[in-house]
Amino acid sequence: MFVKKGLASLMFAVFLGIMLTGCSTGQKADQPGTDTGTSSKNSDTLIITRLSDAENLDHHFMSTINAATITHGKIYEGLVGRDKNGNFRPMLAEKWSQVDETTWEFNLRKNVTFHDGTPFNAESVKATFDRLLDPDVASPRAVVFKMITEVKIIDDNTIHFILKEPFSPFLSILASHEGGIINPKTISKYGKKIIQEPNGTGPFTFDSWSPGKEIKLVKNKKYWGESPDLNAVVFKVVPEETTRVSMIETGEAHIAEPLSVTMMDTVESSKNARVYRSEGYGTEYIGFNVKKTPFDDVRVRKAVAHAIEMESIIDGVFSNVGTKANSLLGSKVFGYHEQLKAYEYNLNEAKRLLTEAGYPNGFKTSLKTMDSKERINLAEVVQSQLKGIGIKVDIKVLEYGTFVEQVTGGDAEMFIISWRNATGDADYNQYNLFHSSSHGAAGNTFFYSNKEVDRLIESARAVQDDQERIELYKKAQELEMKDAVYVPVRVIENMAAVSNDVRGFEISPSGYLEINDISIK
Repeated sequence: MFVKKGLASLMFAVFLGIMLTGCSTGQKADQPGTDTGTSSKNSDTLIITRLSDAENLDHHFMSTINAATITHGKIYEGLVGRDKNGNFRPMLAEKWSQVDETTWEFNLRKNVTFHDGTPFNAESVKATFDRLLDPDVASPRAVVFKMITEVKIIDDNTIHFILKEPFSPFLSILASHEGGIINPKTISKYGKKIIQEPNGTGPFTFDSWSPGKEIKLVKNKKYWGESPDLNAVVFKVVPEETTRVSMIETGEAHIAEPLSVTMMDTVESSKNARVYRSEGYGTEYIGFNVKKTPFDDVRVRKAVAHAIEMESIIDGVFSNVGTKANSLLGSKVFGYHEQLKAYEYNLNEAKRLLTEAGYPNGFKTSLKTMDSKERINLAEVVQSQLKGIGIKVDIKVLEYGTFVEQVTGGDAEMFIISWRNATGDADYNQYNLFHSSSHGAAGNTFFYSNKEVDRLIESARAVQDDQERIELYKKAQELEMKDAVYVPVRVIENMAAVSNDVRGFEISPSGYLEINDISIK
């Protein structure tokens, strides 16, 4: 999930501005004394060490699950959520129903307030979605709710969503972070600007953010639901993985994430920590910018796909953590195509295709990746394998924010990336990654367009029958594979190093860190 094309440079500038000015409710972010005074010895403060910082804390402008996991379900809550089995459950709406094919009614929970005491009601729901869909605000996430024509207040506790057309995965979108309800006073304060001090209804409130260093949340003592055991949560940015993990050993942290396969053995041999693993909705893949020469030729893309021997990569790079992918949908996602076939390893076919495309001796290209050990290792193996068909690959390792900025802006030829599917529904994957209207930061970093694929994706959104939707997604995935837009690598496993003192930690299949039920002994 990424920010929409055209906003990429703006977002980067805004992020730099936040980096310089910081944001905090009680302490200036650029002060040297931003140490919160917390340590893992404090049994009611959870400390999480993370690879990278959030790019912002505004659900309407977030580009990654990495950022959304800070606020989703913690600061902000939606009308509906998901339980541990992936089923929808009431959150800020006690119940809901479809009045007709294009009208959804939600009965809101009473006696709920935002963190500053502002009442939660139908007006706050309308204010949230009006801001999200306002063209002048230009939210990059507006695309996921563009089917809404009106959010209509029936009374203080009842709201109607009027859609342009039937939209089957509507609940799944509402349950993702884009559906989080924002305090209307915060909306009034920030308007079209990125919200720097998030204010929702969740079990934690925003305390401070020292960009590039840490974000601190504290318990919402007036939370409407079950109060967490934790009094505070600190998300510390620690780019070096060995440091992240060692902080658990020394008692400076409770959770280190993400955890790479290269560090698994170290954690498993520890007396103080354990490895957390769970299958995710997301996949990792090698993408092509199909607008860039020579990848604008499907024969070249197919040649690359045929030249990569994926079994050795799953074993050698990932130590068999995560299963070999056959598409960009994880096996738990609604609409997954189990019978879809990826391109088989076949050097002779790869060479034939390159010759046919006019590159009998190969060519030079670049492969961009973020600065994580696994991605760099994967890039190096791909570089070595593509030598076999004469393709000389220049690996460009970029800081995460720069990587996202360049790939979403179209400044890439080949790239290694992942998509974590926030909803568990194929629509979130298919529309964002492959629809022609999603080019760039909305997700389609392939810059791929296929009218028939667009039609299938749009049809699958509208039909009510689940089996019919599945068949439409199958056809779309088959066309995408035929066009060789990407090379699937693996279905992602969520991994983290967790202190043995921590109970109740999970990572959802979407990749959100679940901390509300955590206790520390």
